Amino acid sequence: MSPSRESADPPHWADIGESTAVAGIWFFYGIHRLLGRLPLRVCLCPVILYYWATQGIARRASIEYLQQMQLAHGVIGAIGEAPGWRHSVRHFMSFAETILDKILATSGRYQFQGLRFVGRERMEEMVAKGQGGILLTGHIGCLELCQALASRAPGLKLNVLVHTRHAQRFNRVLQRLNPHSPVCLLQVTDVDAATAVMLGEKVARGEFVAIAGDRVPVRQSKTAKAMFLGREASFPVGAYVLAAIFKCPLLMIGCLRERDGHVMTFECLAERVELPRKGRQERLDQLVAQFAQGMERLLVRAPYEWFNFYPFWAQPVAAQSGAAHLSEASPL
Repeated sequence: MSPSRESADPPHWADIGESTAVAGIWFFYGIHRLLGRLPLRVCLCPVILYYWATQGIARRASIEYLQQMQLAHGVIGAIGEAPGWRHSVRHFMSFAETILDKILATSGRYQFQGLRFVGRERMEEMVAKGQGGILLTGHIGCLELCQALASRAPGLKLNVLVHTRHAQRFNRVLQRLNPHSPVCLLQVTDVDAATAVMLGEKVARGEFVAIAGDRVPVRQSKTAKAMFLGREASFPVGAYVLAAIFKCPLLMIGCLRERDGHVMTFECLAERVELPRKGRQERLDQLVAQFAQGMERLLVRAPYEWFNFYPFWAQPVAAQSGAAHLSEASPL
């Protein structure tokens, strides 16, 4: 998520390189295992300060987001000041702690008694009936905590679509920690019609497919506009199109840090998505606005928990460098 270069024009998120070091992840995981969370936080401070100082795109994007949050909801500057470098460093630190939570959740070392669920009944109902669906997510908190839900809802199988050109090494760490995890990570960089068919088969078998709804597609594809934190932004429509094709429920899932634990929220956006030929774009606009409003409701409660460290509101519709050429037959 941390960018490695800057350019005159706002880069597409898919063109920003990863700075995550696998050796560093294992090092900090080892510190936590031996000494606990507080000593780890002390060790993280110089690392976070270094990344904050050297990653200009991420730093400016963080401050822009926090300032926009304050303008829209007034929840950042506790003493009335505009969010600045201290707030942004805290934002980076929250991201680092979330990376740790992902590793702990995957390895089974997370204290799941600190996890609270809100609105999970609909999803548990679907699991019990063997009904699959689409889970729409944002880059908020720690989705890997869904593994705790699997222990309460036997039979849950979650497939997470990821852009593995960015997350490849990190995903390998997670899979190494728990190769039998109920959460399956699927590459979507080169998604095509065959991939869409494969996803449809998974949903038909009662599995869930999680798709990020707050990053525009890597390829040239349709998007929809919605107001987010008081400014218009582009959002992908792939998840809504898939839900319509598969004729399955569309749920939104979020995860927020809460005191010493987390709260995971579930909201049914539509029992069935209908996209009529006439009024199709209007319906997509409605669904995207619903999702954007849902993200805002979550972030007002935890403003440092959104992890899109790139120029979100200035985002081009597709990668300028042609990171991947994807078939127009694909709905993603």
